[in-house]
Amino acid sequence: MVVLVDTNVIIDYYCEREEFYKASKGVMTWCGEDGVNGYVAFHSLPNIWFILRKSSEKIRREILLNICKVLTVAGADQGEVIKAIENSDFKDFEDCLQDRCAVSVAADYIVTRNVKDFTTAETKAITPKEFCDLMENARGNDF
Repeated sequence: MVVLVDTNVIIDYYCEREEFYKASKGVMTWCGEDGVNGYVAFHSLPNIWFILRKSSEKIRREILLNICKVLTVAGADQGEVIKAIENSDFKDFEDCLQDRCAVSVAADYIVTRNVKDFTTAETKAITPKEFCDLMENARGNDF
């Protein structure tokens, strides 16, 4: 299983956002398990750095290092970035870059809270809860 984890899921986990924490923790836990290759888009890292700007630089660096211990950084080459720029089906350019990074690693899913923003994506988007449910069901079937 290969998944690209959207920025919002990572932030939910590290900020322990009450409503979303349990599912985001499940995603990060599954990505640390054998059989699940989790990725984070390259451009998510500076976004996370900025979002966590109220934390000290030391803490932010630790968080980014921890993310990179669980998730592999996925990039997009110039061709993929140009495809994202030219793709007017996405309302949010950043979401289109997420999809291009997911394509570059042949992800099965993009795990995001904002599934509706990925209706035109090449990679199917599912919520953190859907991903955790899928993995639990797969485990029962000798995942």
